[in-house]
Amino acid sequence: MWSGVSGRAKPVRLEIGNRSSSGLSAVTAIKDAHPDKIVFADLKTMDAGELEADIAFAAGADLVPVLGTAGDSTIAGAVKAAKAHGKGIVVDLIGVKDKPARAKEVVELGAEFVEMHAGLDEQAEDGFTFDTLLRDGEASGVPFSVAGGVNAASIGAVQKPGAQIAVAGSAIYSAPDVGAAAAELRAAII
Repeated sequence: MWSGVSGRAKPVRLEIGNRSSSGLSAVTAIKDAHPDKIVFADLKTMDAGELEADIAFAAGADLVPVLGTAGDSTIAGAVKAAKAHGKGIVVDLIGVKDKPARAKEVVELGAEFVEMHAGLDEQAEDGFTFDTLLRDGEASGVPFSVAGGVNAASIGAVQKPGAQIAVAGSAIYSAPDVGAAAAELRAAII
């Protein structure tokens, strides 16, 4: 699955809300409307990895994230479901202190790639820099995406250390014109 993502010239990742706020019917609707797009169902699974991933994949998700702070058995269960569906698991390292070490561990468990992710609270901490996420990704030596602090000014820096996907959240949803913000980011990477 990951090779299919990285092999596309200009992949677009359509992220859908979590099952608590939107339900998985949104995942099905997006996949039905855009069968050629990779649908990332942002569940942030912490427990019942196989069950939750299986439900998301059955709904049409292509990638499902499991939190890096989850136990190894949760991640392994999600990987089992991914293999059964021919899909992929991403391990989101939000809240993980030693991101490079955990990244290596979860890839050994079968995760497709990891997301070097700093949440809004972490981004507000003294000493946080976007470059830290990029260095952690590079140090991990595994396929990674980056989330947390991605904006029009920083997006150009993500490819050099090896990030294969950049996730822009607040740069879009906090903008007065979300369409213009998304277009600005897209223009910065084309």
